[in-house]
Amino acid sequence: MKVTVSRKAHFNAAHRLFRKDWTFEKNDEIFGKCNNPNFHGHNYELIVSVTGEIDKETGYVIDMKILKDIIKSEVEDAFDHKNLNVEVPEFRDLNPTAENIAVVIFNKMKSKLDSDLSLEITLYETPRNFVTYSG
Repeated sequence: MKVTVSRKAHFNAAHRLFRKDWTFEKNDEIFGKCNNPNFHGHNYELIVSVTGEIDKETGYVIDMKILKDIIKSEVEDAFDHKNLNVEVPEFRDLNPTAENIAVVIFNKMKSKLDSDLSLEITLYETPRNFVTYSG
């Protein structure tokens, strides 16, 4: 029987949505105030969900301490209080939209999990705007 376990986390980060190959005017038209050259920030809320079989010995799908440690190293330490465009290598040439951030988090975390576990990332950029990605 498959069960999904989830853990919440959060990080604060700044970003700017823009494309280097577009004019300021086109970036402004598409991204609006999110194109602020001085960046802007969000208090991101993250839900990491892992689905798999319950281990007969432990009763766990995944030890939540292990999941907590993966989230800390791959997301919180990497993104918290950072300028995503400037300080996070994955976004040097990738627009740090909520969609792209969720995919980057998924890819960073998936490689740290056992291959028989499924992963889903839900990222809230604001209390009303969120994205979900599961590979």
